Amino acid sequence: MNDSIKREQRELAYAAERENLRPKGNDSIKREQRELAYAAERENLRPKGNDSIKREQRENLRPLGKKIINPWRNHEGYNCFGCSPDNPIGLHLEFYEDGDYIVSTWHPEHNYQGWVDTMHGGILSTLIDEVCGWVVTRKLQTSGYTVQLNVKFRKAVPTTEPELTIRAKVSKQVRNLAYISAEITNSKGELCNEGEAIYFLMNEEKAKEMGFLHCEVEDE
Repeated sequence: MNDSIKREQRELAYAAERENLRPKGNDSIKREQRELAYAAERENLRPKGNDSIKREQRENLRPLGKKIINPWRNHEGYNCFGCSPDNPIGLHLEFYEDGDYIVSTWHPEHNYQGWVDTMHGGILSTLIDEVCGWVVTRKLQTSGYTVQLNVKFRKAVPTTEPELTIRAKVSKQVRNLAYISAEITNSKGELCNEGEAIYFLMNEEKAKEMGFLHCEVEDE
């Protein structure tokens, strides 16, 4: 429990003690009682502890859909910057299927900044490209590669942003080209980035040569 939470708890207890000593009756006192009760409720609901516990609490409350099983996890040489869980400098993204969308979340860090306390645009573009790639993996059940990526930067993302949500889906497919639209929103639901990727889709034989057989979700 950090100092700011302890301080708020002391102030809350002191306010409660003063409230118990105050004569009751008029509307202003009733209003203060309601405000005090609401403050106490918020304090009880506030997550305690370090950032990893707060992140775990948010994840337990967040309905992302069915978790996608990484088909590359046992592939020799697999060390993707975006999604490998073992890459020491990677983004360690995980992916979920939610209807037509593939969804992932990510927590910005100061090591990925461009300007001071501001996320680097290249990292934000990587987030979009990565989730678009997993649209190909899961929704189209093949492998592929990016031939074009366009990203619009609508709102700056601070490195202190608690969480970003990245969503992408197929917008159209023309022969062996998939057009995939994507967006990044912050923890307030505000649109930060929009993107469109064009992916070249490998045929079944070529995908097998790369080690791809199928991509499933948990409990499928």
